[in-house]
Amino acid sequence: MSTIKLKGYRRSNSLFGIRNHVVVMSTVSCANSVVEQIGKVDADSIAITHQHGCTHMGADTEQVLRTLSGTCDNANVGGILLVGLGCETANVDEIASRIDHSGKMVETLVIQEIGDLRRIMDVAHESLRRIKQFVSKQRRSDFDISSLTVGLECGGSDPFSGITANPAVGFVSDRLVELGATVILSEIPEMIGAEAPMESRIPDNAVKQKLLARIRDYVQMAKDAGGDLRGCNPAPGNIKAGLSTIEEKSLGCIIKGGHSDINEFVEYAGRPKCEGLVVMDTPGNDPESVTGMVAGGANLVLFTTGVGTPVGNPVAPVVKISSNTRMYQHMSDFIDIDAGKIIAGARIETVADEMFEFLLDVCNGTRTATEVNNCREFAVNRIGPAL
Repeated sequence: MSTIKLKGYRRSNSLFGIRNHVVVMSTVSCANSVVEQIGKVDADSIAITHQHGCTHMGADTEQVLRTLSGTCDNANVGGILLVGLGCETANVDEIASRIDHSGKMVETLVIQEIGDLRRIMDVAHESLRRIKQFVSKQRRSDFDISSLTVGLECGGSDPFSGITANPAVGFVSDRLVELGATVILSEIPEMIGAEAPMESRIPDNAVKQKLLARIRDYVQMAKDAGGDLRGCNPAPGNIKAGLSTIEEKSLGCIIKGGHSDINEFVEYAGRPKCEGLVVMDTPGNDPESVTGMVAGGANLVLFTTGVGTPVGNPVAPVVKISSNTRMYQHMSDFIDIDAGKIIAGARIETVADEMFEFLLDVCNGTRTATEVNNCREFAVNRIGPAL
């Protein structure tokens, strides 16, 4: 039974956040420049822009809406200003209605209704003043670690990733699952070739068949595009670093999930209904994958890397773990934990313990390297063309 207590922000829907962000989000790419200007003037808020919000349809529209609203609905967000153009598909009212249940303060601004930039900035200033006043009244309180959701990611992998950083994350993942938390394993294309060990960990046949079918979908998508995943995954950087095959990369990827049973398979940016280890349908693209997990409720992300990457997220802290000490020293501004110590003789369990303690510190307010350096990548995965 879980006994670890953390300090977080309780939302009215009973979720707990480990940050209390005020977000300014564009609902469509046409509003990006305005959102960026609002963000420059108001440094206490986090401006989130993207390249979507219109000229998509059907399931593609739903995925965009689910990602935008899910990001705002993440428990790390305390208040939101939605900025729309006025004629887009992903309009402010639709997104606001999807996060009403959270009890957060949500205000909207429509550029075409207000008019000139000076008036827009004045309205935004007043909205943010009210939102920040609301958010400032919220205080950290005790919550159990079982309420935590943690995403797992690897990017820029090398041959050491599968024997240092990823197994250490696997130990942390298993410990979180034992404590009742939810852990999200992502990147479906990086499970190709590792289907057999994945199957053995899925007790529910329906979940198993969904995951296997989705892995086959990615293989077919590559063929339909006239390519072969063996030509781009491992990526050129993976190959240069020494990874040999997609199977080697995939086996290294899935070990981040430890040895726990897989309880659920969720769509991109979908919120898990089960605790324990779940798999989310994300691509291997790091910013899109992390964005999907955070939109699905991840409070923080454990992200391993072999060749180095600054990728972070606007809403959730990203804990960056290096697979080798050379890269840790070379890119120290972007890395929190050096798992390369395992190569020099440190036990995987020892590095996992260090990682787990740092995770607890981050939950209680310690900033990660990506937070300190404002690494805030946000990228929505699309499943259809822009029309």
